[in-house]
Amino acid sequence: MRAVVYRGPYDVNVEDVPDPRIEHPNDVLVRVTSTCICGSDLHMYEGRTDAQPGIVFGHENMGIIEELGSGVSTLRKGDRVVMPFNVACGFCRNCLAGKTGFCLTVNPGFAGGAYGYVAMGPYPGGQAEYLRVPYADFNCLVLPPGTDHEADYAMLADIFPTGYHGCELADVSPGETVAVYGAGPVGLMAAYSAFLRGASQVFVVDQVPERLRLAEQMGAVPVDFTTGDPAEQIRDATDGGVDKGVDAVGYQARGYSDPGKEEPAVVLNALVHTVRPTGALGVPGLYLPSDPGGVDEESKHGRLLFEVGKMFEKGLRMGTGQANVKSYNRQLRDLITTGKATPSFVVTKEVPLADAAVSYERFDRREEGYTKVIMHP
Repeated sequence: MRAVVYRGPYDVNVEDVPDPRIEHPNDVLVRVTSTCICGSDLHMYEGRTDAQPGIVFGHENMGIIEELGSGVSTLRKGDRVVMPFNVACGFCRNCLAGKTGFCLTVNPGFAGGAYGYVAMGPYPGGQAEYLRVPYADFNCLVLPPGTDHEADYAMLADIFPTGYHGCELADVSPGETVAVYGAGPVGLMAAYSAFLRGASQVFVVDQVPERLRLAEQMGAVPVDFTTGDPAEQIRDATDGGVDKGVDAVGYQARGYSDPGKEEPAVVLNALVHTVRPTGALGVPGLYLPSDPGGVDEESKHGRLLFEVGKMFEKGLRMGTGQANVKSYNRQLRDLITTGKATPSFVVTKEVPLADAAVSYERFDRREEGYTKVIMHP
């Protein structure tokens, strides 16, 4: 089959790779109909992880079940399904507690597994024609048949639940004010989720015009950090700060005084100064214990200069970690099905899988029209 293969920094190619096969009675094989490029894929694409050449990318996947293992009991051939980016067993201590992003079974020696991602287990990605799904009864979310809402449902694999998870970590409640740092796909979904949860006002911080326009179109207040300190802009607009904040950027954040320079802790520190005393921060933005391209020796080992003293002084709370997609995807699916949510507004480009290399290049440059890319094998 054809698949997107990582060859080295800034180098991916669509190549022939071995077809996946049923390896366990509870596996299914899915013919992929939509697979997305994620901002976290760029960490590997740019050489900012320990990913080795040969890995097949792709953790945002949906499609049609083509083959079932003999132990699969709740799924049928022809079912239209979307898979959480987390690979999870469904029966370990963390899965039973709903913490499927930290499954203890699927990736021995590590809490958590995923498709097509470095250090997240032996699971090839779905930027390919077919995908093997393990523990399929647990991991496949069945969708209404047909092709309606294809782009909306594709967002259920990662960015919609991840954005919602950021709001859950921050405990966003009705009537509250929220600041989201980062207007990439996850940041836009976090702002959208804040409105779904009843936020009265949402600020979205970024510097990319297209992304700020998308934020404004959903009703958020766009904040361009190149025009002045974003925390100060938001404090001035809210009489002292917002109730809750979400970091949808992570460790490759750009400095506000010099956007050409990375400052890996700048968003965390900005949120501490943006959120009012006793508020809360949700951090779904990715931070790694190892960053080969870190700006200094400390950041290369995941150690950042964070204003914990100011956070303590303000009595702030912080929640971190990747999304437990299974905790949210069924409910979010039903919002899409009934017309209450349309997360596909973030999708700005749909292309064939053959266009993967140029799409990665343009998405990495934050080019106009490449805020969120869906590829169709």
